[in-house]
Amino acid sequence: MLPKLRSNLIRPFSLFRNLLLLPILALWLSFSAVAQTDTAATPPQQAEPQHSKAELAIASINQDIADLSKSLATATGDERDAIQLQLFQKNEDLRSQLAIAVNDKSLSEPVLKKQIQQQIKYAQSARKYLDNKIKELNEQINEAKPEDKLALINQYRELQHYLDTTYHASWQNITWLKQLDKPDAKLEAQLKEETNTRLRLLSASVEYLDQQHDFTATQLATSPESEKAAIQLNQLIIKQRLDIATKSMRDLISIGSDLGLETADYKRLAFEVTGNITHDLLNAKVMWAIVSSWSTNAFDWLVENAPQHVFQLMVFALILLITKGIAGIARKIVSKTVSTKNLKMSQLMQDFFVSMSSKAVWVVGIMVGLSQLGLNLAPILTGFGIAGVIIGFALQDTLSNFAAGMMLLIYRPFDVGDFVYAGGVDGKVSHMSLVSTTIRTFDNQIIMVPNSKIWGDVIKNVTHERIRRVDMVFGIGYSDDLLLAESVLTDIVTSHPAVLRAPEPMIKVHTLNTSSIDFIVRPWVKTDDYWDVYWDVTKEVKLRFDQEGISIPFPQQDVHLHMVDKKDA
Repeated sequence: MLPKLRSNLIRPFSLFRNLLLLPILALWLSFSAVAQTDTAATPPQQAEPQHSKAELAIASINQDIADLSKSLATATGDERDAIQLQLFQKNEDLRSQLAIAVNDKSLSEPVLKKQIQQQIKYAQSARKYLDNKIKELNEQINEAKPEDKLALINQYRELQHYLDTTYHASWQNITWLKQLDKPDAKLEAQLKEETNTRLRLLSASVEYLDQQHDFTATQLATSPESEKAAIQLNQLIIKQRLDIATKSMRDLISIGSDLGLETADYKRLAFEVTGNITHDLLNAKVMWAIVSSWSTNAFDWLVENAPQHVFQLMVFALILLITKGIAGIARKIVSKTVSTKNLKMSQLMQDFFVSMSSKAVWVVGIMVGLSQLGLNLAPILTGFGIAGVIIGFALQDTLSNFAAGMMLLIYRPFDVGDFVYAGGVDGKVSHMSLVSTTIRTFDNQIIMVPNSKIWGDVIKNVTHERIRRVDMVFGIGYSDDLLLAESVLTDIVTSHPAVLRAPEPMIKVHTLNTSSIDFIVRPWVKTDDYWDVYWDVTKEVKLRFDQEGISIPFPQQDVHLHMVDKKDA
């Protein structure tokens, strides 16, 4: 403990010039008197063999303190500051030697007790003096201008640190007395009361400053730019004071625990303010204090805010219901508008506008609802804009599909219900969005094709036109009656009810093939009747050719073998 205490105590010494001079001088002068009394009481020729190393070291330090105290009376300026720093360091050296002497029992109890009593007086005197100085400095900080407060807070931090060290020194003095079997119950009770009082004051300061810090953070988020500089300075000042108070409270918590004080609430507060996880959280009382505090805060929040938030949620739900009704009305209005014959919009374009109208109403309705919940929409919209740029770079392929979808809607190469060959897929267009097109194949498979792939490839729309020509080829044998076959084919085509009279069907001898004479048969039909005519005519041709004795040849090839005589070979 002593090395850590000593390292914490050695700080810039300018404060001692104005703040700690009187109590420290009184202590050092008393040290000087003690040293001189001890020296005079014991003749040198008798004391020399009896003195231990610790006693000699303490006597030497006391003599140094006495000499420095005399020099301090006549010193000025920087020399005076240097002597004060030396005196302070000498006192720390003295406490280190006293700790060793108490542990080793290397000094007589009367001498140790006298030295400890001097340290007790010093700690009490310094603590009272520092308390008064801290109160005065607090008043100066409260009255000072914001730009002057930072310099005062640095002094405030130093004073708080030195005040904390006096509590540590007092507890160490009590511990020394116990080691000497000279416990001072009254002194311990006094320190316990003072520590308890200071912990209460510090915890109240921490809670207040923490609330002020949160309040300034809220102010900073909602204030105009012209006021933010002053608020940020005020927030910095509050944050520094909060850190000082929190550090002092945590320093005293260990002393309070040693003195038997209940410190669970203080540890809980330190955790809530700093968020630092320490071994104290493993203590059941601390955990229970944290849970109790959170549950109490949650209950208080519900009591204070639940009615307001329930009302806001009801308003939000009502806005969503109204939005749903308006979205339905918008869909109907837009649907009737885009389906008029004057606009000549494709079904895909109609579906697009109907869907977008409904979604636009929902977006506006949700934004209005969120604003009623107290959300600030400006940061949300700004975040959407930034996110849109980032997502745009990350999803370049999706954006290309979106652009291709817009081109497909504008140029309308196909519509819902059309049979197409697009993107390497045959089938009926079932649905289309701005990023993909859904095609149902002839064997009832659903295939989603990216729009960029469709737009960047050949698109064949089979059912775009109202009528189509059915192209068929039929072959007869070379030995069959050509005119009879032509007459039969004409009769079959013209007698079919789905074949159109205009344009006229075409039936011509097309090719004298290797195994057959081929006729082309090309009737015109409505697009919806294409496959019915194709299948009916093919079936009827086979039946009528069989009735008329007309053959349908299959591919054949004559092979002629020429025998070679062996004699000729």
